[in-house]
Order: sequence, then C-alpha cells, then structure tokens
Amino acid sequence: MQMVNEDRLPHAIMLCGPQGAGKLALAVGLAQRLLATKVENSMFSDTPEYVESPMLKKLEHPDLHFTYPTIKLPSMGSDHKPVSDDFAHEWHELIMASPYFTMNEWLEQMGGENQQAIITAGESDELVRKLSLKSSQGGYKVSIIWLPERMNIECANKILKLLEEPPSQTLFIMVCQEPDKLLETIRSRVQRIDVRKIADEDIKKALMEKRGLAEDMAQRVTRMANGNWLKALETLSADSENELFLDMFQSLMRLAYMRKVKDLKAWSEQMGSMGREKQKRFLEYFLRLVRENFMYNFQNAELCYMTQREEEFAHNFARFINEANILPISDLANLAIRDIGQNANAKIVFFDMALQMIVLLIQK
Repeated sequence: MQMVNEDRLPHAIMLCGPQGAGKLALAVGLAQRLLATKVENSMFSDTPEYVESPMLKKLEHPDLHFTYPTIKLPSMGSDHKPVSDDFAHEWHELIMASPYFTMNEWLEQMGGENQQAIITAGESDELVRKLSLKSSQGGYKVSIIWLPERMNIECANKILKLLEEPPSQTLFIMVCQEPDKLLETIRSRVQRIDVRKIADEDIKKALMEKRGLAEDMAQRVTRMANGNWLKALETLSADSENELFLDMFQSLMRLAYMRKVKDLKAWSEQMGSMGREKQKRFLEYFLRLVRENFMYNFQNAELCYMTQREEEFAHNFARFINEANILPISDLANLAIRDIGQNANAKIVFFDMALQMIVLLIQK
C-alpha cells in the first residue's frame, strides 16, 4: 500500500513466503484495491475512498486475470494444452470460499488428485492474448499467477518475454512458494516481497474468535501451526490427512525396527498406490516428524510441535532418532521427494527407503 500511495508500484511483484502465510490473500487484496473505483470525499476531507464494484467483490472483474497450475482431463483432446480458463468455475468456487487453500485442495477441486499440476505453454499464450487487450475500465490490468514455480520451461520463457516487455498499466503479482525453482532471469525482473509467517498471537485470536476454541486448545493448535493458518485449520479437521500419514509413519518405523521385509514391501506398495502429490506430502510430513522426534530427546516442550497422538508415539520412539542418523534419514527423504517429482517408480522408491530405514534405525 505504501508503494501504491507513493506511486512507485513496479510492473511485477513476487510474494514469497511459507505456506499458509496469506500470500494469495494479500495478492487478491492488492488487486481489489487497484481495480476499485476512486471516489473523492466531501469538502471536509482530502482523502479519497475506493469502492469495490459487485463484480470486483466476486472476483469477476474483467481486468483481473488468474493463472494457476492445471491438469489434463481425459475429456480433453490429445493436442489440447490445458489453460486456467478450463477450470475457471472450479477456481472461482474455491477462492471465493477462502483465499487460503493447498495444492491438494485445488487438485481435488479439479478432479485430478493423482496428477501433478503444471502451468502450460498454452496458458502463457492465453495470458499474452488477454493482456494485449485494453483495460475495460481504463485503469490497471492485474495478472495474479499462483505458484509460478510450476510453469514448464516453455511457459516460463514466454512469461519472461512478457515481463521484459510488459503491456502498459499491467501489474503482475506472482504468488510463489519455492522461488528457487523459478528461472533466475524471471526472478531478476520482479520485485520480491517476503511475506512472513502469521504471528502466533493472531492465529490464537482467530482460532478463539472464529472457531470458538478454548484458550488452552487454541494455544496448542497455534504451536502446531507455527505461523501457518492452513496448518491450524488442518489440525482442527477430524478427517485430517495427517492421521493417515501418522499411521503410515508408525508402520514404517515399527516394521523397519522388526526387520519385516515382506511387510515393508506391502507398505511400499500401499504408498505407491497414492497419487504423486500425496506421496510428496507424506515425505514432507515424514521429515517434520523425524525432526520433532529428534528434538523431543532434549526434553524441552518449547522445541516440539506435535499433536497429542504424535507426542504419545514419540514418548517411546524418539530415542531411535539421534545425532548419528538424523542427517542420513533426512537426506533419504529428500532424495525420495526428488525421485517422486521426477516420476520414478514410486513402489521402488518407497521400498528402497524402507530397507534403508532398517539400517539407519540401529545407528547409535
């Protein structure tokens, strides 16, 4: 808002920060402010007001364009490159419910949970076409690109050209979670703004006022969330995916400790049957829980961020995660994340990981 008020808004902004920090909410809020109608106040005030039209409140303004990762549905032709407009209804429904949502929720909304969503070259062509048109209201055109790190290389190169020669009165707002995965040439042409984690006090207050939680429960959920509003909501969810992930984590560790290779093979096949995005989320959960179990050994509650069930498991298991194996286990999980992302055979990846855990758990 300071950049807007001082008339020094760049043509491209990249909002970076952890998941659940409100980057998309901030991008939408800025777009609504720029596209709102300016109304001069009465003679008693020099400060103008900005009124949002019904179209803008519903995020249906003709000068507001959303770009986001998409999937290819079976109904689409073989030559068709999916674009955001193919899923405009699903996107609008999700973002109007809340600007806080995960890639998993978006995949479910599109009906392709087992696919990996990307931003295609077809999308960049469509964006060039849209932004070449004149603004319908005579002001800004705003392009919000959610998760630009999921652009394929062809799309990224076309977006780069658009950033190098931007249409007049056009603002690009990139909502980025992993900026290191973007082309360096793109990163150099945008103004990066780091969005910090939400303050614990703000999350606690929201949980008590909007979700009706008692103070002690709100405090525990807030510690679990660690500045991530999405994590706070996930912790409250009765059918949380984390419950499944905890069960899978416990099974892996118990079977590896007992060296039950046949059962570990069955475990890896169960993991292999999940979609790749879900597999990556499990591995990220795995990394977090390994870290929490390691920290549990220091017997300092301020260092641990676990649910009641996770803490109960850690009470007996944490001693098996120590200085000798914490780094190799973390490296193992990160390697699996890379392999899954590169479309390696998931059953082989997880079986190899399970077998290596047998060795790593006995290191002291």
